[in-house]
Amino acid sequence: MSMNLVTLLYLVASICFIQALKGLSNPKMARRGNAFGMIGMTIAALTTVALIFELRKLSSGNFSGLGLILAGLVVGGGIGAFVARKVEMTKMPELVAAMHSLIGLAAVCIAVAAVAEPAAFGIVPAGQTSLPAGNRIELFIGTFVGAITFSGSVIAFGKLSGKYKFRLFQGAPVVFKGQHMVNLALAIAMLGFGGAFFVSQSWTPFVIMTAIAFVLGVLIIIPIGGADMPVVVSMLNSYSGWAAAGIGFSLNNPMLIIAGSLVGSSGAILSYIMCRAMNRSFFNVILGGFGAQAGAGGAAGEQQQRPVKSGSPDDAAFLMSNAESLVIVPGYGLAVARAQHALKELTDKLVEKGVSVRYAIHPVAGRMPGHMNVLLAEAEVPYDQVLEMDEINGEFGQTDVVLVLGANDVVNPAAKTDPTSPIAGMPILEAYKAKTIIVNKRSMAAGYAGLDNDLFYLDKTMMVFGDAKKVVEEMVKAAA
Repeated sequence: MSMNLVTLLYLVASICFIQALKGLSNPKMARRGNAFGMIGMTIAALTTVALIFELRKLSSGNFSGLGLILAGLVVGGGIGAFVARKVEMTKMPELVAAMHSLIGLAAVCIAVAAVAEPAAFGIVPAGQTSLPAGNRIELFIGTFVGAITFSGSVIAFGKLSGKYKFRLFQGAPVVFKGQHMVNLALAIAMLGFGGAFFVSQSWTPFVIMTAIAFVLGVLIIIPIGGADMPVVVSMLNSYSGWAAAGIGFSLNNPMLIIAGSLVGSSGAILSYIMCRAMNRSFFNVILGGFGAQAGAGGAAGEQQQRPVKSGSPDDAAFLMSNAESLVIVPGYGLAVARAQHALKELTDKLVEKGVSVRYAIHPVAGRMPGHMNVLLAEAEVPYDQVLEMDEINGEFGQTDVVLVLGANDVVNPAAKTDPTSPIAGMPILEAYKAKTIIVNKRSMAAGYAGLDNDLFYLDKTMMVFGDAKKVVEEMVKAAA
């Protein structure tokens, strides 16, 4: 395989990746975007394997390493396919965090191998071990970003999973006195040992730098509470891309550079959008210290004991059936109950009755960016019914009924009415402006931010308690 052909195939794969990002920016084109992404990655992977085969053939004729690569592709691909088929929609965020951790770890492993045997990667001629200055910088950056991504993603996985009793994996922020100074000191030490590696190419500073990066990855994620996990997932996605791009420079692999840069830049842009949606500082997100105050914002036990109006699924179905317009606000509770299919059946019946039905999606609804969009797409909800926050907020005042299913903080009026609230200034879905509000929750428990929600206590709000799937199914029967 000629290098010209390799370059051409890598270019085709890069175009596919760009088209994938373009498609994923719009729900209507998301499936096409996914297809482009898979095609591009297939082309890139097969081209790389063919290139390795050709290089082995021209140099030593030893293909034992190629067999290990093919075995890795088969085993890894098989595990990925199995996990993808088995994972529940509610577990997708932690799966994404786990994938980010593997990308970071892969970057570290490749960097270690490149430092140990640079000639094997074509970085230097055979028999030479001294790395060029540029490659030392690239390996240093790729290593510490990859290490931070790995350990930070492991903590994010534990927080999102909620299965583990270890304190670092708890959803509540883990903070201690002088935390930011400790992080700063570690960051300076990491850069110092990285500089020492650059000067000496010695293993000792390289190993110490990598170890500090692993610790730093843990420390910048543990102070972040559950309410901010969607931004963390997006941030780690960006980190994993930059780690891959850094290693791509060292390996002189244009495909890895392009793919990593696309992931890193798109993840950074998404993180910025998410920060705006949560009224967070983008630079504080990058530094990892933004979640402690917000996540620690009131505890569930501090909720005021105020009376609420409650009703039955039949009451809710009656109100919705007699409305002209209905806006549905889905939240994580809908995902947990897997009620999206029952909800689609309900909305179909309401549309038949002449009710205008739309869905309002907050950028950070659920536990990862786009969580609710994917959930509704799984139930084949028409894309033209699904509107983003900026598109729908101006219409709540003219809406007859709003149905809130498992959402909490993203519809909390305190963000606009209480300047002392931990979520003050956070853009919300303005459901409180609707004529009638129906809220389905299991209980009056607080959301991720640990705050009481004033929306539940409005005179025009009716609470319908119970599992979202069972409640919606009863609404379907009542609306028949």
